[in-house]
Amino acid sequence: SIGQAGEFDYSGSQAIKALKEEGVKVILMNPNIASVQTNVGSGEGKADQVFFLPVTPEYVEQVIKREKPDGILISMGGQTAL
Repeated sequence: SIGQAGEFDYSGSQAIKALKEEGVKVILMNPNIASVQTNVGSGEGKADQVFFLPVTPEYVEQVIKREKPDGILISMGGQTAL
């Protein structure tokens, strides 16, 4: 989940929860420190790795090179996407 919303990312956290329920390893990239409320630490519905970085082409490319994901999910942030 890569998002750059200035509000709490409810839809993104729900997407992470659903992916984890399916056994998918989740890497989150989000510059919004509010993501720490639901996406840091271990447990059900939590991302496996969190990068608090600006969502720019350069940083996204660095994370992709490091993590080598099978896929990328882009979320819109907030409750709007629900």
